[in-house]
Amino acid sequence: MKRIPQHELLDEDAGTPAEIAASLRDLQHINRWFGGVTSTEYLLRNALAKASISRAEVLEVAAGTGFAIRQAAKRMHADGIEIHVTALDRQASHMQEQDGVDKVVGDALNLPFSDNSFDFVFCNLFLHHLSPADVVRFIDGALRVCRHAVLINDLRRGATHLGLVYLGLPFFRSRITWHDAPASVRQAYTPAELDGMITNTRASDWAITNRFLFRMAATIWK
Repeated sequence: MKRIPQHELLDEDAGTPAEIAASLRDLQHINRWFGGVTSTEYLLRNALAKASISRAEVLEVAAGTGFAIRQAAKRMHADGIEIHVTALDRQASHMQEQDGVDKVVGDALNLPFSDNSFDFVFCNLFLHHLSPADVVRFIDGALRVCRHAVLINDLRRGATHLGLVYLGLPFFRSRITWHDAPASVRQAYTPAELDGMITNTRASDWAITNRFLFRMAATIWK
């Protein structure tokens, strides 16, 4: 299945405040039911173990409501692991539901932080919005501001995935989601494509793993 870049309505805030809020709630459901939280927890636990730390400062880029990482952090807290999140998004309104985290309005491709400011930089359902050139640019910028690794939780493109998304559309509330969910699958990358793009970054090492329900989890080491 060929990748087809798409415009997504939520990217452009092309809706009423109520429609945008409903779409953000739909994304929470997607992350709860279809691997967002579990893949985030997998990424964090593995990265912390390999870095030999039990407390981490994490920058979430394109954070939105931050649902997946908040839920993963709660699960890990029970095991004595502490995750402190700084959320960055281009719109302050997207982060309204986030409490107890530092919030920064900024550009994911021009991260407004000093070198080595965070242990990890994390993104969830963001990478597929970028062109291949911007994927490389984002990863290099994220590697600059992290001390250890960039953690990516995203979709895997495929015809079966697209078909399941269409079957699931009646369960979502927002017309924005009805448009954006299939668009996201059409422009998602495959693990092989992501591997090729990482090759063009400053990364020292990386691993990409297929995860539940057409997710992929990438850990990219500085």
